[in-house]
Amino acid sequence: MTDPEDAAARREIAPVLVYDASDLPQPDMELYRSAWIGATHRRTVTAPPRDAASVRVPAGSFLKIVSVDGPQVGDLNLFADDNLDERFFSGKTRALHGTHVTEGDRLWSCLPYLRPMATIVEDTLRWYGTDHYGGRVHDVIGTRCDPYTGRLLGGDDYHHCCHSNLTRGLADATGLSPTEAEPHVHDVLNVFMCTGFDAAGRYFMKASPVRPGDHLLLFAEIDLLAVLSACPGGDCASGHSSDAAQCHPIDLEVWEGGDLGDWTPPEVSSYDRSHGR
Repeated sequence: MTDPEDAAARREIAPVLVYDASDLPQPDMELYRSAWIGATHRRTVTAPPRDAASVRVPAGSFLKIVSVDGPQVGDLNLFADDNLDERFFSGKTRALHGTHVTEGDRLWSCLPYLRPMATIVEDTLRWYGTDHYGGRVHDVIGTRCDPYTGRLLGGDDYHHCCHSNLTRGLADATGLSPTEAEPHVHDVLNVFMCTGFDAAGRYFMKASPVRPGDHLLLFAEIDLLAVLSACPGGDCASGHSSDAAQCHPIDLEVWEGGDLGDWTPPEVSSYDRSHGR
């Protein structure tokens, strides 16, 4: 195929941002950090290696996701605690904030709710920035490792990939059967995972820079049910969806926030849902 005569001119057209994050309602980070200083620890649950754990986080509280023992990536699902249909929307979060998230970014719920579910208050891996491969940490690109893709690629059925772990974790948290829980499992926030795109546009992963003691701190904007899988890929240096990698647990700590003054949880979208009819 021959390029059109104006091919170079078309390529030189400047891009524009799809969404300007500065137009979004801005979180009160000073308030959240003050509430964290006065926070009280309430409980800790542990996601074992190649398995999942769940925890409920009341609005105005904090969820601290902590690396323990060794480098480990976690796949996070978030739900409104009283409504499993309202869940984390990685695609919209990516469109609003970028492919990777850090302090000050928010995790948004799906349509038709579209409100912040959580705000990132602390990220001990923020220093990592962007490496020379284009890798960054905490991605909202990848979907989660799953047995269906494993089967598609010719592998054996593997029941401890993140999709299956999240399905079991949600089932245990809600009393649903795995078959009932599975449709609610959704694209994840890849906590501590280091990823990017290569020159051909292909999604890559590399060894996570996370070390024991590193954490991601989330402020719960609404009552949350959090389910996290400790990925079978460990630090995702080489592979996933098998027992080959060295894996470690991840702690989920719930902290009751300090004084928040007159703060209230955000309402769901005020769009009237008429859709022009």
